[in-house]
Amino acid sequence: KIAFVQNSRPDDEHVLIVPGAKDEVIATGRSRIYSIRSPVISRATQYRALLDLRALSEIVEREQPDILESSDPYQVGWKAIWIGRRERIPVVGFYHSHFIEAYLRRPAQRLGSRLSKPLLRAARAYVQKLYNCYDATLVPSARLARVLDDWGVGNTRTVSLGVDATVFHPAVNGSSVRDSFGIPNGRTLLLYVGRLAQEKNTHTLFEAFSLLRERHPGQFHLLVVGNGQQRDLLRNLQAESGQVTWIPYCTDSHELAKYYRAADLFAHPGVEETFGLVALESQACGTPVAGIRGSFMDDVILHDQESWAQENSPAALAHAIEEMGGRTLSVVGSSAAAQVAARYAWPRVFARLFCVYQEVCARYRKATLDEEPTGISHP
Repeated sequence: KIAFVQNSRPDDEHVLIVPGAKDEVIATGRSRIYSIRSPVISRATQYRALLDLRALSEIVEREQPDILESSDPYQVGWKAIWIGRRERIPVVGFYHSHFIEAYLRRPAQRLGSRLSKPLLRAARAYVQKLYNCYDATLVPSARLARVLDDWGVGNTRTVSLGVDATVFHPAVNGSSVRDSFGIPNGRTLLLYVGRLAQEKNTHTLFEAFSLLRERHPGQFHLLVVGNGQQRDLLRNLQAESGQVTWIPYCTDSHELAKYYRAADLFAHPGVEETFGLVALESQACGTPVAGIRGSFMDDVILHDQESWAQENSPAALAHAIEEMGGRTLSVVGSSAAAQVAARYAWPRVFARLFCVYQEVCARYRKATLDEEPTGISHP
């Protein structure tokens, strides 16, 4: 977004406020990044919780933006709404994580239907209350927007995520990556990028890979980029098989693109995705995706899903990988990459997003003028 503002929005400025290791501000052209000192809440993911809401309020008061956007469904989201009302600034929320399905459904099911149903109803009521306070709720997929509409959120706007097409694109083959990890020629390289967590369903991928090893000894190699609570499962698989390469962290997008290009197939076990950004990045690099049908990620798969698993099980996912592996993956991936570049390159996505910003600001100004008493002159 910073690059888009610099290159395509000469009259705009952009302010980003994030939790960080210390308080600081970094200016880049017409963009400013504020970091608010915040504690680490997960060593595996290095996530930080922004708790200093007073600092957040002071920054917004000082900057006086035309519009606020919040990506947090908890304390920061409520604070953004409060600040917007106090400062008379429109506020939009980005519902990018379907956190009820990801974090509550499984624990709720363990309580039994008598307790789980009221818990899920209360969570949906929370979503309805929070997001109806925004002037608009940005949602990454049309199907997720329909879910929120059914829950009573009446202000959704569908704005997809995107990819940096200057980084994620097909290029030379990935032989150098394979050589550096000692992956033999002719072995099918599967790739997973993301957190190693229950809500990401990575245990299903690990079990599916074990099945593939049993059925096809020496045919598959698994490259995993990411970290999380299920790292011990991955370590065990790595020790047992000798056919697993693990990279806990990769913060360089150019390096990540090399991994996508080196892989024959991206194996995505997620069943609760709201969008599936890594699946989009993989296709942008010309690498097709094998996964499990039924999540909101289906909308961003730009090749057919005939071979995809119809149920969430290791056996079904392993079969899907086998079926996809039997196709001419380079042809499938090349077609998908062209479609990603045409539809999901960040400049196209941000152009749509800024149209939503302008619409919200115009509607807010009109509503504000209508609320003020007559006889007041306006500049």
